Amino acid sequence: MSDGIPAPDGAPREAHAAWTPDGETTPRISEDAVISAIGQVYDPEIPVNIYELGLIYAIEMGEDGKVKVEMTLTTPSCPSAQELPAQVEEMVRTVPGVSDVAVEVVWDPPWDPSRMSEDAKLALNMY
Repeated sequence: MSDGIPAPDGAPREAHAAWTPDGETTPRISEDAVISAIGQVYDPEIPVNIYELGLIYAIEMGEDGKVKVEMTLTTPSCPSAQELPAQVEEMVRTVPGVSDVAVEVVWDPPWDPSRMSEDAKLALNMY
């Protein structure tokens, strides 16, 4: 993400911080970095990461570094119901600028295979 101000060599520079009212800076959180972190979490029974599976419904990032993730599981009886949300939280906390993470498991709308990315469908031979 560019802040619109060119670097000395004329190229756009990356925005790394936002000014707070007291003049201090807080690191900006990259949505791509959050997605990449979540992409490191795999359902142990399916060889595709949970982002590509379509288990992530929403990602909200606050100016204060707080991130909220709404996710679901493939079924309410998923044996990984305890570990997957904890792994998502752990991975998102590794993203620079994240000050806090809240992961909420939601069941509405229910997950179905149509939520999977094309890459996930290909990996699972679902064509």
